[in-house]
Amino acid sequence: MTDSLHWWQTGVIYQIYPRSFQDSNGDGVGDLNGVLQRLDYLQSLNIRTLWFSPIYPSPMHDFGYDVADYCAVHPLFGSLADFDRLLAATHARGMKLVLDLVPNHTSDEHPWFVESRSSRDNPKRDWYIWRDPAPDGGPPNNWLSFFGGPAWTFDEQTQQYYLHQFVKQQPELNYRNPAVLQAMLDAMRFWLERGVDGFRVDVIWLMIKDALLRDEPADPAWDGVNPHASLQHIYSADQPEVHDVIRAMRRLLDSYDDRMMVGEIYLPNDRLMTYYGAALDECHLPFNFQLINAKWDAQTVRRLVDQYEADLPPGGWPNWVMGNHDQHRLATRVGPQQARVANMLLLTLRGTPTCYYGDEIGMENVPIPLDRVQDPPAVNQPEIAHIVGRDPARTPMQWDASPNGGFAPAGVRTWLPLADDYAIRNVAEQERQPTSMLHFFRALTALRASTPALYAGAYAPVDTGVDEVFAYTRSHGDERYLVVLNFGQGNHRLDLRALGERAAIALSTGMLSSGDIRLRQVYITPNEGLLLRLI
Repeated sequence: MTDSLHWWQTGVIYQIYPRSFQDSNGDGVGDLNGVLQRLDYLQSLNIRTLWFSPIYPSPMHDFGYDVADYCAVHPLFGSLADFDRLLAATHARGMKLVLDLVPNHTSDEHPWFVESRSSRDNPKRDWYIWRDPAPDGGPPNNWLSFFGGPAWTFDEQTQQYYLHQFVKQQPELNYRNPAVLQAMLDAMRFWLERGVDGFRVDVIWLMIKDALLRDEPADPAWDGVNPHASLQHIYSADQPEVHDVIRAMRRLLDSYDDRMMVGEIYLPNDRLMTYYGAALDECHLPFNFQLINAKWDAQTVRRLVDQYEADLPPGGWPNWVMGNHDQHRLATRVGPQQARVANMLLLTLRGTPTCYYGDEIGMENVPIPLDRVQDPPAVNQPEIAHIVGRDPARTPMQWDASPNGGFAPAGVRTWLPLADDYAIRNVAEQERQPTSMLHFFRALTALRASTPALYAGAYAPVDTGVDEVFAYTRSHGDERYLVVLNFGQGNHRLDLRALGERAAIALSTGMLSSGDIRLRQVYITPNEGLLLRLI
C-alpha cells in the first residue's frame, strides 16, 4: 500500500514565511538566498516539502498577499534566477517546494486592475467586481472586510464601488468571467514549467461570490468582538460554482507529473469535505484547521479527530495543521509544557502534517510595540489588535544567541522585533541540548519517516478511562504503534492490556526511547506523550 502513496501523503510540510526566515543581504528582511543558506538545516528536520508564503512583486499592503505580478519575484526576496537555484537545491536534497498562490484578489497596482479601473468600458472592467452605489450612495451591500470596515471601496473616477474582502488595495477578481480563470491558469503554468511541485491556494473557498451580491444575515452567535464575525458569510464565500474553478485548476495540475494543491478553507467538516471533489478531482488536501481552533483538552481533540476521520470521503487523504502565519503560535496557544504533546499529536495522526517555522524550537508569540505593528487587521482595528493581529507569530527565526539571533547582521533593524528570549531559545542552543525541543522534533520526524504505520497506517482511538488522556493506535500490516498523550497536570496509571501484554518505548516527550513496559500498568506523567511499539 505504501508504494502507491504520493510524496504529499507520506511527508511533512513545513511552512516558511520568507520575510522572517533568514536575511542574506542585511536589509532586515528574509529572502530566497537566506533559505538557500539554511537548506541543510531544513533537510535535517526530516521534512519533505517546503511551502513558501508569497514571494511575488507586491506593494506589501498585506505582505505579499496583494500580488502585482504573478510571474516574477519581488526584488526584496531576490530574483527568478535565485528562485531557480533554490528550487534546484531543494530538489537535489530530495525535498519538494510548494508556492502560495493568491488567486482571489490582486494588488490594486496589478496591470489588470489598473486597466479595469481606467474606465467602465475597458475590456478588463469585468475582470473585477464593480457595482453601482446603493440608492443612498453607500456600498452595494452589507459585506464586511476580514480586516475591518466595509468590503467595498468607492472609485471616484468611474463612480462605482469595487469589492475587496481584505485591505482596500486588494480588489477581488471576478471568476464568473472565464478570461480571469484562464489568466490564473497561465500564471500557474509559468511556475509549474519551472518545476514547482504544487500550490497552497489562498482563501480558495472565497473565489466565487453570490451572483446577486445579496446582503448577508446577522450571526446571532456573534460575541460582539470581531465585527467580521457579526455576519453569516453565506453569499461572499463557499458558493457552489467555486468547485468548477477548482476543478479547472486541478486539471492543469494533473497534466503535469505528480503535482499537488492544498486549499486554504475555514469551514466546518460537512462543507470542507466537498473541496476534495465528488470524484476526488479538486484539492488534494483541503486544509484541516480544527486543531488550531480547538479547545485544548484530550476529549475535545479526540472527538474532533474521530469525527474528521468519519467524515472523510472514500479515498480522501487527511491532513492536520497546528500553526501558520495567520494564527497565534502553537506554544502560545497550548502552553510551552504542552507543545511537545501537540507536536507528537500532529506528527502521529493519520494524514499529512503541516508545521510552521520555529515551532520545532518552541517559538512563542512576540509582543509587538505599538510603533512597530504592521499587520493590516491590527492597524485598522487597534481595539482588537491582540485578537486579530498576526505580527506576533511572524517574527524572525531564532538561529543563535548573536545580535538579531543570527537572522540578520548585528546593527540591522529587523522588519519585526525578535523575541526577548532568542538568546536562550534558538537553534544553536538547542543543538547542544540532547533533550531539547529541536532534538525531540527531529527524533519524531525521523521515526515517522521510517515507520509505515505512522506515515501510512490506520488510525483507531483507544479508551483509557481517563479524561485527560487521549490514546490511539496506528497500524500497518504487522506493525502497530500506540500513542498516549496526557493533556493535563495529573499522574495516571492506565490499564491498556486489551492491546497486548508489552510495548517498547519508541519515543517519549522526555526523549526516553528505550525499554519495555507492561501494558497493564502504563504510567504517564503531566504533559507527557508516549509513542509505544506494540510487541
